[in-house]
Amino acid sequence: MNNLGIRLRTARKEKGLTQPALAKEIGVTKSAISQWETGTTKSMDSSKLLALASILDVSPNWLSDGKGEKHTIGIATIKDASRGMTVMQSNVTEGPDITGRVPLISWVQAGSWAEIIDNHHPGDAEDWLLTTAKVSNQAFALRVQGDSMTAPHGTSIPEGSIVIVDPNQHCNNGNIVVARLEDSMEATLKKLVIDGNQKFLKPLNPAYPVIPINGNCQIIGKAVRVEFEL
Repeated sequence: MNNLGIRLRTARKEKGLTQPALAKEIGVTKSAISQWETGTTKSMDSSKLLALASILDVSPNWLSDGKGEKHTIGIATIKDASRGMTVMQSNVTEGPDITGRVPLISWVQAGSWAEIIDNHHPGDAEDWLLTTAKVSNQAFALRVQGDSMTAPHGTSIPEGSIVIVDPNQHCNNGNIVVARLEDSMEATLKKLVIDGNQKFLKPLNPAYPVIPINGNCQIIGKAVRVEFEL
């Protein structure tokens, strides 16, 4: 926690924020910021970590573990890296216009989205989220679980972030997709890799195995945006 505290204090000062100012942005007390920076508090929940990273314009992975790039990657860079995927962090400044709202659903619902979409009602979703992503009326959102898409560097999609998925967008090599394997009821989030006649689902975390797909997988939709909730 001490190393996290040093990184937090450094990023706060680089941003020109006092402890009280940062505390107000996050919605915590000044003493909470002080305890995080000095290491007095031994834990921090993921929502607060993501909020701090967003306000300070740093990578959540860097802030938490000191791994990867320090600063968040711009939208244009993410588009080049993922061939069409935009990673966007919420900020306190005015952002792009809201274009619509999408249902936040479970991974089990996502696994059978093609079958249930025509019968989906507002009450079936965990929540409805406003988004700036330009998506079809069949788009939906998922909350990332686990660390299989948390990368040590480059594009990373940490646990707790929200993925906006559009089933009506074509999926190409390098895109981040939501897919369902035939032996599972739940969907999964992975990078689609196409190498000649071979296709794979690749986690961004190298600790997880690559999954060959050969008719045993249904691609449900393309992840068009990742948004870190505050």
